[in-house]
Amino acid sequence: MIHIVFQTPDINLLEQAMELDSSLKGSLFEIKDEWGVGPLASLETEEGWQARLDWWRTVYQDSPYDGSVVGSFDDRITVTAIKNHLLENETEEAWIWMGQNQHDVTGYYWLMPQLREFQGRVMVLYLNNLPFINEKGSIFYPNHISEILPREAVKAKRLARPITLSEFEVDPDEWNRLAEDNDLVRILEGGKKIVGKEVDFYDIELVRNLTSEWQKAWRLLSNTQNRMKIKTGDTFLMWRVRELVKTQKIDANGDPAKWKELELKLREFKQMQLSDQF
Repeated sequence: MIHIVFQTPDINLLEQAMELDSSLKGSLFEIKDEWGVGPLASLETEEGWQARLDWWRTVYQDSPYDGSVVGSFDDRITVTAIKNHLLENETEEAWIWMGQNQHDVTGYYWLMPQLREFQGRVMVLYLNNLPFINEKGSIFYPNHISEILPREAVKAKRLARPITLSEFEVDPDEWNRLAEDNDLVRILEGGKKIVGKEVDFYDIELVRNLTSEWQKAWRLLSNTQNRMKIKTGDTFLMWRVRELVKTQKIDANGDPAKWKELELKLREFKQMQLSDQF
């Protein structure tokens, strides 16, 4: 079998699960793009694909991260490798591991229509409102594959089911809708329902964690990610911080590219008008 995941930490989790259960052993493939944000229009064309890469370059610009990561991988090549593997190994299945978050679900919508020719051999394990046991022995409901223990991943293999012919017919329409709407932010409302939002959707989360006192940018990011219910990546949030500085909703002290040194605060008049601004 082969395993397909959408987030790097999931790889480590599955590698540990394979050590516990040899029946899970197989090649691992990661779809690396974060399909929960950014443009989706015309990705079947080189122009559309390039437009998405250009958008990511804008997001990475002046961030503390190396912008060379943009274009360093191509998920289309990964899909080709998956398809070639399945063609060469006609008895093997592909297992798609999906957590209850927009990152995984949008990745699933992008991926699965491209595997339609292997219907009957493509399985999905979706941790949708399913309880698991954590390290303390308590029941919890994970949003990400990597949140469960390796022994729980072994148990989760019983959840694997084939993607049905009906899903292969209907779910691509959902992806087409998302691409047509072309919103820059997408969230999961439950089940597999993805809803588009405005690009400033997460701004209120950042502003809520600011005051009129100077605060280290890295602390703002940490507090925001810990407290926000609907998660997104730190690179996107950093970009939104820079946009908020540009639009004078928040003040910055320091170089925005030097995240550890940068300080931020909410403009006092904005603090009094949060309900109007957001």
